[in-house]
Amino acid sequence: MARAGLTTERVVRAGAELADEAGFDAVTLSALARRFDVKVASLYSHLKNSQELRTRIALLALEEMADRAAAALAGRSGRDALAALGDVYRDYAHQHPGRYAAAQQRLDPETAAASAGGRHAEMARAVLRGYDLAEPDRTHAVRLLGSVFSGYVGLELGGGFAHSAPDSGQSWTRILDSLDALLRNWPAAEERSP
Repeated sequence: MARAGLTTERVVRAGAELADEAGFDAVTLSALARRFDVKVASLYSHLKNSQELRTRIALLALEEMADRAAAALAGRSGRDALAALGDVYRDYAHQHPGRYAAAQQRLDPETAAASAGGRHAEMARAVLRGYDLAEPDRTHAVRLLGSVFSGYVGLELGGGFAHSAPDSGQSWTRILDSLDALLRNWPAAEERSP
């Protein structure tokens, strides 16, 4: 029988809070049981194991970021939309580092297909409509944005830019400017022989 007051949603949200406080690697059912002052067995009526908990935190994070991105992108195009999308990921990662780390984990294909991950790709494609890229260049550009956003945020969160000037926020702005310039001047594909 489930302990009064515990629901799957409450357990997952507590796991997300723990991830933000202690790091995603610290999220286990044992750690959550201590947080709720219950036995681990009490949590098994809500989740089958720590991996399910970690997956649900990833899904929560993907959903939260997608909702933020959709709100930020409304009515924007071009560089404004590009900056809004990038800022959502960067800001979310700083506010919720454990959840952001959860969202980076690999999901099985079925779970990934049912997640908000597809919304992220759609929003990136929507931003790129302002740059008039045809396929396959649009897909290449989606991958570029994901790589730059994820790479920069990962290095920044890891302290990679903490010991040098200029401030990493200034670099972020210049990176967004550079991405905008690149997308407006996307190089034509060269003909290559097989």
